[in-house]
Amino acid sequence: MKKLVLVFVAIIFLSACEQQKIGYVDNGKVINEIQEKKDIESKYTLLDESFKKRADSIGNVYRTEFQALQTKYARASQQKQQEMMMPLQAKAQKFQQEMQNEQTQMQTAYQTEIDSVISKMKLYVKDYAKNNGYNYIFGTNESVGTVLYGDEGSDISQNIIDGLNDSYKK
Repeated sequence: MKKLVLVFVAIIFLSACEQQKIGYVDNGKVINEIQEKKDIESKYTLLDESFKKRADSIGNVYRTEFQALQTKYARASQQKQQEMMMPLQAKAQKFQQEMQNEQTQMQTAYQTEIDSVISKMKLYVKDYAKNNGYNYIFGTNESVGTVLYGDEGSDISQNIIDGLNDSYKK
């Protein structure tokens, strides 16, 4: 009976000493290097450039109209000048609000797409851990150090980048 208890204790002790598989991912590196995020950034960079060109073009039209009205009514009284400028100022203010709304919508859409990429990354890391026998995978980046030191062999960032890029290509 004593031998059976000793064997049982030895089995429990050995199983408790079992090596756990632990890895870490540099979140910033992964997010910045996956192709899907790069494509999203390129898309929104082009949209932003187009937006700025359109806003500048329309802004120039308003400036030209404003200068023409100023010249036309330069000899008029201050009150007459203000009356003549009011419709143009209201139109310009409406344009400015529309541009701000469009820019806000674009920023919201960008953030939504980036959040989707982050969610995909988290899900991929979870699946990667399960499929490769990891007990824990920690995340780290430059500003928040949940892993202050890790053996380079435990850094699976490149594996995650490669896997996400492969699944994105499909």
